[in-house]
Amino acid sequence: MKKLILILTAAVMTVSCSDNLEELNQNIKDPTAVSGESLFSSAQKQLADQFVTPNVNLNNNRLWVQYLQETTYTDESNYDQVTRAIPDNHWREMYRDVLKNLDEASQIIAANEDPITSEANENKLAIIEILTVFSYSNLVETYGDIPYTEALDIENLLPKYDDAKTVYLDLIVRLTAAQGKLNASNGSFTASQDLIYGGDVDQWRKFANSLKLRMGMVLADVDPGVSTTTVNSALEAGVFQSNADNGSYKYSAAAPNNNPMNDNLILSGRKDYVAARTIIEKMKELDDPRIEKYFAGKVDLQLGEVVSVSTSGTTTTITFKDNIGLDPLPVVGVDEAYLQGPDGRISLGVITAMGEKTIDIENITQMPAIEDIVTVYLYKGGSIGKPSPYAGNVKVNARLTDPTEPGVLLSFVEVEFLKAEAAARGGYNIAGNAKEYYDAAITASFEFWDAEGLSDYLANPLVDYDTAIANSTSDPKWKEVIGTQAWLGLYNRTFAAWLSVRRLDYPILTKPASAESGFPVRYTYPAQEQTLNTTSYNAAATAIGGDTPETRLFWDKFYTFDF
Repeated sequence: MKKLILILTAAVMTVSCSDNLEELNQNIKDPTAVSGESLFSSAQKQLADQFVTPNVNLNNNRLWVQYLQETTYTDESNYDQVTRAIPDNHWREMYRDVLKNLDEASQIIAANEDPITSEANENKLAIIEILTVFSYSNLVETYGDIPYTEALDIENLLPKYDDAKTVYLDLIVRLTAAQGKLNASNGSFTASQDLIYGGDVDQWRKFANSLKLRMGMVLADVDPGVSTTTVNSALEAGVFQSNADNGSYKYSAAAPNNNPMNDNLILSGRKDYVAARTIIEKMKELDDPRIEKYFAGKVDLQLGEVVSVSTSGTTTTITFKDNIGLDPLPVVGVDEAYLQGPDGRISLGVITAMGEKTIDIENITQMPAIEDIVTVYLYKGGSIGKPSPYAGNVKVNARLTDPTEPGVLLSFVEVEFLKAEAAARGGYNIAGNAKEYYDAAITASFEFWDAEGLSDYLANPLVDYDTAIANSTSDPKWKEVIGTQAWLGLYNRTFAAWLSVRRLDYPILTKPASAESGFPVRYTYPAQEQTLNTTSYNAAATAIGGDTPETRLFWDKFYTFDF
């Protein structure tokens, strides 16, 4: 009888347990629901990472605008978008990891009816909307026509593509509405949820208006009427006023929340990039003091072995055994010649003239002896599109690889250059003239990088706005002047710098050694879209004029490069 009771008890327990099998299969360690705030934070980080990273699989804009050059594998420097599926990767990051997370965050927060926290809903939703517009604007500026009205729907895997200009105009409307809903009297995201502005509503309003200013200027050549109303509205509502307003993501000291430059250039142990020759030579030409803030590690290069020295008046001519074979050659009037002494380099003075085997130096500080080796110690950048030895070229400044260096999405420097452009174009309600904003933009850049020598730089005839305008060969003249300085001021800004170069067509960049296309003015559409969403892809490719890197987008009317 006792055995029977035990068997019956076991049977009852077995049946009872079988009724709760689903509970046994639950993973109690993972959350069953994610908050809208967490999704927003995730989207912020993914967006910042995608804009900041130098990873060749994700973002090659530093290479394309010739801030950096690859040391060994030069495909991306030569405009290869296919080998590493760059368009696919950017598309995926923006749609899946940024926009979808923002969309889900918006839906969850909108459904929040908690009497304690719902008071902050409107501001949170407006901020999400602003970042959504920022993200979509990047996609339009990068690809052209994109999925928009049918995007982010997991039930629709084959969305149609919408007309790029129509999308862009709608984004401006959405941006205006979003910034109008911000209310500093109500709650917002916390500092830990919003790593750009810590939930500061007034700062987000400035961000929205600054973005609106840029979008308005993007339209300047294709729709002057809309451009004017958009820019005037943004300026009236209030844009960035100082570097303190920059829209910058705050990174942490430790991975995985460190700056991606630190991750890719330091923690990886790889030596994939050096400075590009284009920016190095331009900064040397302009005697730009920011060069030591942008780059680090001058390199020693031999001019040659001395075979004779002669002096006439204050000029000393040094003749070498062989031709000076450096590429590029030292910049006359800028670079100095050196001897290697027991305590280090001894400067002979600035090179004032150069021949095949000779250099001239005014008021030389020390006479070299026969068979001495004369060197130059200078900033040297890698040849565009060619393998460029890591040891023989300068690298980025350590600040750029600091794990906590903020990731800038939108900056005061950019805003001031946009205002300079608006003043130069004319027709906008903007107080002041182009020179004032041009000077203010350069000043802001010097302050951001903590560079010295601003007054001398602004007085340099090659930089001074009025003198540079008089000597400019572009049409209109301001394009070359503002475009070149904007390119220098937007150093390390990836997509912003690429957009500026495409809009203003300056500076004239160098054709890569093995270019696979003309200068890429857009990303081609993802290969996956061509394969899986063929009908929509074909319609979009036809609508924009062909799915090629050289197809200029609706706002891009001009092209000045000779390749």
